[in-house]
Amino acid sequence: MKLTQSIAAIALFLFLLVLFYYAHVSFFPVNVVFYSALGDSALAAAGAAGALFGLRFFSNLTVLEKVQMIVIWLLLGYALSISVPTVLDRSFSFYILEKLQQRGGGIQLSRFGEVVTNEFIREHRLIDVRLTEQQESGTVVIKGDCVMLTERGQRLATFSRYFRQHWLPKKRLLMGQYTEALTDPFRESDIDVDYTCK
Repeated sequence: MKLTQSIAAIALFLFLLVLFYYAHVSFFPVNVVFYSALGDSALAAAGAAGALFGLRFFSNLTVLEKVQMIVIWLLLGYALSISVPTVLDRSFSFYILEKLQQRGGGIQLSRFGEVVTNEFIREHRLIDVRLTEQQESGTVVIKGDCVMLTERGQRLATFSRYFRQHWLPKKRLLMGQYTEALTDPFRESDIDVDYTCK
């Protein structure tokens, strides 16, 4: 009986999650897809928790089991928020698949750079999306024509740079060769640029 109740509780949570997510993205403004999906997960967990504690159907579950179920829902909601809408929204890998499909199934390898600069950035409004996410996350501020790191942004950039240099693969397969190039992508950056804020 407890197994049936647990499966029903998870199914209820998933149903509410899909319902809240669909309603949110269809009828309400969304600032950041990931945060929006997390909020929908929390709402679904709250709604399902109300049913879990309020309906006689779930009476065989102990309070501890119910609390554990809520924790499972929150973890599941977090995993789904990252794995589905956020990945699809941000993924260049999925863009490549969709672009190949749009162009009849194939694009010349030598022209992929052109596709990225002329189509991907424009079609996905990549700069607008990422700057909006960073502003909403409190990592950058825009003052006039200048995008500037906040204190939080500085900390995250320092952590990211450290992790990239020390904890990303040193032998990563890129186009048939193993390389550590992505552990220090700024290695060959231009030194003299005229776009910094003074």
